[in-house]
Amino acid sequence: MDVVSSLPKVTGEVVYLAKTQEKPQTYTYDPPDGVAKTNIVNDPHTVPIFDMRPIADGLNLDVQGFALVDAPTSVGDFYDEEQLRTTYYREAEDLVKQATGASRVVVFDHTIRKRTHGVEDRTPGIPRQPVSRIHGDYTELSGPQRVRDLMGAEADDLLKRRFAIVNVWRPIRGPLFDAPLAVCDAGSLADGDLVGQDLIYRDRTGEIYGLTFNPKHRWYYAPAMQADEALLLKCFDSAKDGRARFMPHTSFADPNAPSDMLPRESIELRTLVFFDA
Repeated sequence: MDVVSSLPKVTGEVVYLAKTQEKPQTYTYDPPDGVAKTNIVNDPHTVPIFDMRPIADGLNLDVQGFALVDAPTSVGDFYDEEQLRTTYYREAEDLVKQATGASRVVVFDHTIRKRTHGVEDRTPGIPRQPVSRIHGDYTELSGPQRVRDLMGAEADDLLKRRFAIVNVWRPIRGPLFDAPLAVCDAGSLADGDLVGQDLIYRDRTGEIYGLTFNPKHRWYYAPAMQADEALLLKCFDSAKDGRARFMPHTSFADPNAPSDMLPRESIELRTLVFFDA
């Protein structure tokens, strides 16, 4: 019997990207008059989302593109920037180094998300909201560009060797039932499923991936995550040797969530991961 099909699961809606002739794009600010904020067409699908907990010990960043790990922290207040940068960044670097075998890990930013119902993500003055459309944070183009943007004179040398971008995602308060993270097994992706889309800022244009529907995609989540657990998400890998390179993910509504659940509070760190070879 297929191990995956025997796992506990829920049925949830995830929002794919509809195929269009124009390259998808979204402005992160109010665009010029007469220009739509986005030309993205959503393509929602209801899919099985499997509980990863029974197979957590066998998950691997280089195979599925994600891993669930125990991650105790010394941080007492995730809203304290000083604690994040002096304590949590170091903890996350050690966690990712241990999980990947990397020679060097550099945290380069973090995002705290705090659910405010009825508010769109990126609303000025409001904390970031859970992202409800499937996306991959970096593409074939924007992954290397991030190294160039951040690593200065070292970048050219670092880009000659393998590097990856790995996110560390955890609840700030648990158990987390509101808008948990659904992750797509990188091994279930087919060529052409990922589509580059522009994210337009005032001073630059970034590129992320959207995902078009394929019934072979396998989705997972970790129900009721606690604040001493973390999901590691591989968002980019420069190696082209068959290992997982990109891993789409999204929030979704868990149909088993209790009605009195706490609004989601979560933090994600993004790390550059460098290897000696």
